[in-house]
Amino acid sequence: MVAATQANHGRFLGIPFSNFGLFTSVVLSLAFGITVFFLTCFAAIFGILIYNGAGHHVNFADSYRYFALPAGLAALALSLVVLIGLWLRRKFSNN
Repeated sequence: MVAATQANHGRFLGIPFSNFGLFTSVVLSLAFGITVFFLTCFAAIFGILIYNGAGHHVNFADSYRYFALPAGLAALALSLVVLIGLWLRRKFSNN
């Protein structure tokens, strides 16, 4: 008798991302995009603070506009594509 093993599809570090529903996938994508936005904004603010300390003058609003917003939107888009794609693959598969 051969032991049945589950395929490793839709897993990242052992977490089964393909088993999430549509609502869970969207909420996780939003959470990931917001997290990346705030972490990037935090790093950009400190980067601008150090840069301004060296004698330059950069507006701190640039950390939102040019760094955090594009990074957050890119992370949101990428996570939506991946998680919704995994959800659709599970929905349309025969298993």
